[in-house]
Amino acid sequence: MTRGVAWLALLALVAAPLAIVIGMSFSTPDAGVPPVVPPLGRAGWQGSWDSWALIFADTFYLDTLLRSLRLAAVTAGLCLLLGFAMALGIASARPAWQPALLALVLLPFWTGFVLRLTAWVGLLRDHGWINAMLLRLGVIAEPLPLLYSDGALLAGMVHSYLPFAVLPLAAALARRDLAVEEAAADLGARPMTVFLTVTLPLAAPAAAAAFLLVFIPAAGEVVIPEMLGAPDSMLIGRAIWGEFFQTRDWPTAAALSTALLALLLVPIALYQRLSVLK
Repeated sequence: MTRGVAWLALLALVAAPLAIVIGMSFSTPDAGVPPVVPPLGRAGWQGSWDSWALIFADTFYLDTLLRSLRLAAVTAGLCLLLGFAMALGIASARPAWQPALLALVLLPFWTGFVLRLTAWVGLLRDHGWINAMLLRLGVIAEPLPLLYSDGALLAGMVHSYLPFAVLPLAAALARRDLAVEEAAADLGARPMTVFLTVTLPLAAPAAAAAFLLVFIPAAGEVVIPEMLGAPDSMLIGRAIWGEFFQTRDWPTAAALSTALLALLLVPIALYQRLSVLK
């Protein structure tokens, strides 16, 4: 009974919407509401491959996708570096302090996502806190263009996704056998050698899972690039949003969404595999 309910929920909430999006990618644009002609009608198959041909022929979409994947990889890499240091500090703290430290990591989730990004806008704008402080200290003579830049976009991405890297790493490092590290130290290994030869290999599966856990959602991010990124820095999430709501070309938007999902199936499968190994 329970398994049947689970399969029914997956069918209704995952498989059916995905099938609708895939089917929409083969439809043709229309001036009505919704602005598409379904690929299957009373006359049978009347779909079109035009949207798929467009996204593969137009280099704009390929460049946008590669830029998104590159940003997601850089974001995941920075989150992994910062998250590993934070997770190691949490796992090395006294047991009584660990719940409080984990709560501080989760604290940003207690406020709205858009509200946190608005705070970054207030920090980075021309007359924001950062420029005001630098001007008052005499470091700069005029405000720096910090907002709507690649640096602002990367800062917002790392800040938003950092907890996704810290949590699995903290859980893995808390379970490690400290006796192995102590044995290596007793045999004369230096702290860095102990870290590279003992601690890091033990946490490698969790580190890979943390990287993928950040990379997968970051690849299709929409809100952060819209609020912090440069206007000419088009990413795949913004491209999909624009096709849906600005040009109302739903078939192209559905094809882009399906192509992005197909590319992310490999890291999703890797993440699930690493989650089992952990």
